[in-house]
Amino acid sequence: MRDTKESRLLLALLVAVAFALITVDIRGGEESPVDGARRVAATVFGPVENSVASAVDPIGNAIGAVRDSGERHSRIAQLERENAELKVKLGSDDRNRNRVRELDKLLRTAGAGQYGIKAAEVVAIGAAQGFSWTVTIDAGSRDGIRRDMTVINGDGLVGRVTTVGPSTATVLLANDPDFTVGTRIERTNELGFATGQGERPLSVQLLNGKAKVKPGDRLVTFGSQADRPFVPGVPVGEVIRVDPSSGDLTRRLFVRPYAGFSRLDIVGVVVQAPRTDPRDTVLPAKPKPAPTVTVTVTPSPGGEQPQGEQDERMNAQPGVTPRTDEQEQE
Repeated sequence: MRDTKESRLLLALLVAVAFALITVDIRGGEESPVDGARRVAATVFGPVENSVASAVDPIGNAIGAVRDSGERHSRIAQLERENAELKVKLGSDDRNRNRVRELDKLLRTAGAGQYGIKAAEVVAIGAAQGFSWTVTIDAGSRDGIRRDMTVINGDGLVGRVTTVGPSTATVLLANDPDFTVGTRIERTNELGFATGQGERPLSVQLLNGKAKVKPGDRLVTFGSQADRPFVPGVPVGEVIRVDPSSGDLTRRLFVRPYAGFSRLDIVGVVVQAPRTDPRDTVLPAKPKPAPTVTVTVTPSPGGEQPQGEQDERMNAQPGVTPRTDEQEQE
């Protein structure tokens, strides 16, 4: 623009207008008439200013990058913590799933025998009195538990209640040497008494010394008078060995118990006996034997077999090798 009289006059006019707008804006405060125009300008030109500032301000970019990097590291650390917590939760869920399966199995066993039970958790293993095989459960007199009640789990007989407190009870396990329970064999109904032997199989003394017993026979509880301390029909175990009969009045068996006494977790105290003896209905179904395949060979008419079949039969016989044409010529 040329330095003329008109240009100088226009410049002076623009300066005067600018001062006038500044004065009006200052006096108007938050209700300034130019505030709307300012917001529009900020909306239009703000992104452009940020882009330009980012391009021409590398120091500011570096500061922002460091700040974002710190936020990312914090986020990663948080995710790592969440993953660790999730793994712990998954492990806990696995244990919970196992316990749910145990409880479900217990309820099915109780339902099969029509036993009214109070489910409880084993909270301690060891001697509550002396060195006997005992466990402590988290149910007591407040839950209706009484002395000499039968204790079961999903597999079968666990033991009987010996001591009861307000919120806990002590259970004498069936493998304790002081434990004895009346038994009945499933197949023959022969009666006997099972006694614990610690980590060894249960020892069962049959009343009939001439009773026919074989490995694989299964035993259940015979039951006690007034169902205390034992209700009838609870699975006890399976015969694994029979002592040879020597003409004695009794006969001794060795029985592998169904319950695993070293891994007890969820058990049920029978607080209500069944109305009738469930007999053998609580025992699990026996596995079906694998089918036997029988091959029948039908001889050909006239007693002669084709040459191909004769060769196949000779090849199938051990130590027989068919002669070839070259061997015959030699």
